Amino acid sequence: MTRNVRDIMTSAPTAVEASASVASVAGIMRDQSIDVVLVMDEDEAMGLVSDRDLVVGAVADGADPRQMTVAQVVRGDLLTVDADDDVTHAAGAMREHEARRVAVVEDGELVGLLCLDDPAVQGQIGSITSPTPDLYGSPGPSA
Repeated sequence: MTRNVRDIMTSAPTAVEASASVASVAGIMRDQSIDVVLVMDEDEAMGLVSDRDLVVGAVADGADPRQMTVAQVVRGDLLTVDADDDVTHAAGAMREHEARRVAVVEDGELVGLLCLDDPAVQGQIGSITSPTPDLYGSPGPSA
């Protein structure tokens, strides 16, 4: 039986304004027990930011999380899939772009998120991993 993305997506993702501080977004993530938010610039989606993005993209570099905006942490273009796409198609797009999360759209409107850790996606895509560097910065063993 074919499953559509809408059947397994997370509906109504948490969205924050691009001008929000990294600290305030981290607080939202903590309070809602979530690890990713959608970053909006007015009515336009800029991208997704994870808790790891906040740590690696801001805190690790010594930036003041109260002064740095979440827009400064957004990386790359926002990858989207259609709500009516087959899960297999969406999983292939995630694999091709090495994306752990994608935004889900319907008629041009954002309606949800699809996350790699969803069991239905895992069944279609398997694991997306990259080598982990060792303590000296060289790549770890290849998978």
